[in-house]
Amino acid sequence: MKTSILILYQSMDETWNKIAALYQFQCTGCEDNCCKSLFFHHTHVEKAYLRHGFEQLGSDKKNEILSRAENYCQQTFIKNETGKSRKIMCPLNEKGRCLLYPYRPMICRLHGLPHEIRKPGCSPLTGKGCSAGRFGDKAYITFDRTPFYQDMARIEADYRQTSKKTCKMKETVAQMLLSP
Repeated sequence: MKTSILILYQSMDETWNKIAALYQFQCTGCEDNCCKSLFFHHTHVEKAYLRHGFEQLGSDKKNEILSRAENYCQQTFIKNETGKSRKIMCPLNEKGRCLLYPYRPMICRLHGLPHEIRKPGCSPLTGKGCSAGRFGDKAYITFDRTPFYQDMARIEADYRQTSKKTCKMKETVAQMLLSP
């Protein structure tokens, strides 16, 4: 499991960096920071890998992160009158940096650039990229995420079979850290 996900993550990072360089885009953190986006993660293998990274931290840092994770969940999942998700910083972000950057999930690795996802028999789903990149006035550079999703699905299927995990998952990073 660890080797295959590391290879996939390396491929994602290399491709993202290559496309970002072609756009002359460098993520420096912005007001609409993606670490404030409400992302749900759906793979047990990524949760296991994130938690593996978390376990490498000292107990004081882990307790600090868990406290932020609890606060994140309390603030994120309470009802509000607007119905919009709140922009709350990920509990792993400290001073603008991810404390578990090498262990971050797929969507954290792929976010920000214009992209496409191809489902069989359907028109490609496209994403315009983050506002900080100001991609709207630039020619689209092909960034097809489909192979990454396909590879992750295979890795997840193998992991589920090995670990006997059968339930679906839909958790934020905070929830992944708070639940075993």
